[in-house]
Amino acid sequence: MKRILALLMAVATLLSLTLVFASCDPAATTDDAKPSESKGEASESTEGEGKTVVVGYTIYEPMNYKDESGKLVGFDTELAEAVFAKLGYKVIFKEISWDQKYTEVNAGTINCIWNGFTANSADDDGIARSEKVDFSYNYMRNKQVIVAKSALADTITDASSLKGKVGAVETGSAGDSFLGDNLEGAIKNGVTSQLDAMKELTMGTADFVVVDDQLAKAYVGKGDYADMKIVETVTGTEEFYAIGFKKGDTLKDEVNGALEALAADGTIAALATKYGVSNTAITDFADQK
Repeated sequence: MKRILALLMAVATLLSLTLVFASCDPAATTDDAKPSESKGEASESTEGEGKTVVVGYTIYEPMNYKDESGKLVGFDTELAEAVFAKLGYKVIFKEISWDQKYTEVNAGTINCIWNGFTANSADDDGIARSEKVDFSYNYMRNKQVIVAKSALADTITDASSLKGKVGAVETGSAGDSFLGDNLEGAIKNGVTSQLDAMKELTMGTADFVVVDDQLAKAYVGKGDYADMKIVETVTGTEEFYAIGFKKGDTLKDEVNGALEALAADGTIAALATKYGVSNTAITDFADQK
């Protein structure tokens, strides 16, 4: 009997030691140890890749668009790359629906809205955009313009000329607000993007569009838009583009510092010339401090 008890105790001891050593073996863990999935927050990589930042944009020439090879280019695209390279961030561009821009930035799926974002404007709800996001320095001038086929454009003398006409606008844009505030009697056709608005005009499903002056100059008179004109008799007031951040995000201050440096070394002016916006780029931020 004593021999049997001694044997059982020896077996129990051996099993106990086996479990202890197994628990110390890293290969024995059942934890998947998967890296956390980023939701767009500017963060430090756990794999040594450095900091990343996600920029929200829509396709909008000359600010953010794709060249013939499919590469994303444009004034805003290259300026964002230059800013975040200076700050040590890897930049990721995420195409968004413009009417979801506040949801995206507040949810953290993007870190900033950088896409010809008019800062000195209110949305359809009457609330100033500066109440919804924190803006960087203004870096470009703009205004809202009306584009129509030449035959109609030549007959527009004032806002009343568009009464009963269908105007395509990007939902949630400054053009959307301009139509609602200034073109009484016009019929609004809200679409996903400014480029979609221009396409409505070519298809004849809209009589005119209200878009940013920067975009209008990039498209009017070319290709499918050869028979279009910018209406000079009815335009918006001066606007300013800035970068939108979630309220309280200190990334804004980092970006402002980089903008100052890139203005001082001539980068912003060079990009403005490259993309044909040299007469509207702001390179002196002293009066915005």
